[in-house]
Amino acid sequence: MKRRELIAAGAASSGLLLVACGDKDGAYVDRILIEKSKRVMTLFASNKVVKQYRIHLGFAPLGHKQFEGDGKTPEGRYFIKSKNPNSAFHLSLEISYPNRADVAYAHARGRSPGGDIFIHGGPRRQENLAKKDWTAGCIAVSDKQMEQVYKWVRVGTLVEIKP
Repeated sequence: MKRRELIAAGAASSGLLLVACGDKDGAYVDRILIEKSKRVMTLFASNKVVKQYRIHLGFAPLGHKQFEGDGKTPEGRYFIKSKNPNSAFHLSLEISYPNRADVAYAHARGRSPGGDIFIHGGPRRQENLAKKDWTAGCIAVSDKQMEQVYKWVRVGTLVEIKP
């Protein structure tokens, strides 16, 4: 059996859709599901699980992000807005928070909704990693995991964030 066939057979037996993520741009992941209460991020391609990761969230993870500085991770439907290979947090994928409803809610209360919400790796300085939830509202994975995610996800990918 050829190497490629062995890899495909192994992926099929493990339930992972690795062959769909084989190109250099990783253009096959079409949905990211983040379940805050489970601390899990799942990547999907054509409704099949590609990979799951344990995650860290904002320092005040309960509830939907409403205001700048609240330490919450948003909830709702967003998309990947941009990719940053030079991030201070070892690669990052920008999430399209805030959307119109987020902006309207915050502005109606005379506040800023905040922004700069990303899926990213660890910080350059490692002291925060001992905490369960250490980001300012982002979703964090290990650097090695972020390298996979960054490769497999493209701008425009749907991101669903559930409580």
